[in-house]
Amino acid sequence: MKRVLTALVLAPLVLAAVFWLPLWIFSIVVGAIALLAAHEFLNIAETGGIETVRGATFLFIALLFVAFPLTANSHSSLPVAGDMVLAVPLSPLLGLAAIIAAAFFTLALGMRREDFAGSLPGAAVSVFAIPYIALTLGALVLLRDLRFGAYYILYLFVVVWSGDIFAYYAGRAFGRHLMAPRVSPKKTWEGAVAGFISATALGAAFWLCAPQITGALARIHALGPATRGTLGAPVLWHGIVLSAVLNAIAQVGDLVESMIKRGSGVKDSGTLLPGHGGILDRIDALLFAAPVMWYCVFLAAL
Repeated sequence: MKRVLTALVLAPLVLAAVFWLPLWIFSIVVGAIALLAAHEFLNIAETGGIETVRGATFLFIALLFVAFPLTANSHSSLPVAGDMVLAVPLSPLLGLAAIIAAAFFTLALGMRREDFAGSLPGAAVSVFAIPYIALTLGALVLLRDLRFGAYYILYLFVVVWSGDIFAYYAGRAFGRHLMAPRVSPKKTWEGAVAGFISATALGAAFWLCAPQITGALARIHALGPATRGTLGAPVLWHGIVLSAVLNAIAQVGDLVESMIKRGSGVKDSGTLLPGHGGILDRIDALLFAAPVMWYCVFLAAL
């Protein structure tokens, strides 16, 4: 019951933020979620005996979410051959720069430790939080700034959330064969298949109804003031393939977070969300699926 009540409270707040917050405020909200998730991630690492460099991780994550709205979907022209020019998105380059700078910074801080044996593991875990949490959640900010960006995020949520819900309840009701007992002892193949089929079907239906949905979102001013019209006629098999890929990668993201927790002997990443555990427990699948969604939209626009 706590799980359902928490979802009923959070879902409208999340959707309201996606639909109506200005991009820079939306980026700050997502950045705050990223900082909370990074805090939980570093707690897990420290429970496992690794001394992290929290200040550096939080600093670079905060800087990224301040910079994302300024560089969202901006491009830099890169000459490649002859008259050919490649338009490179600035935000991924910014993320790469943040990872490199954080790596140098945390390793330099490691020289202050009395025991140098923990310098490299501490720096590695601290820096890993940036691509694992900040750059993946940052994909939501980049998506949000696109034309029909709110629709793409809503579609992403439908695929990830529906797969998670069906997998959870089908697994509890019909689960018999454990999927990865060493990683997550409660996940079953029956639940995984149910989540995959339902997410693929609902995602494809949502994709097929894109003109009607974007039209409805435009009427309630949920697509931004600059967005006019509706998405064109979608291709069904595109929606089927994309939904299947997103759900599959989302399930991998869920298992990866379970592996991280199990390696440190932790059951939940936190206690902030009743019935769900911590922030990281709630967004683990989204961390893998969001960048895939952004790259698919980006590549489709080329």
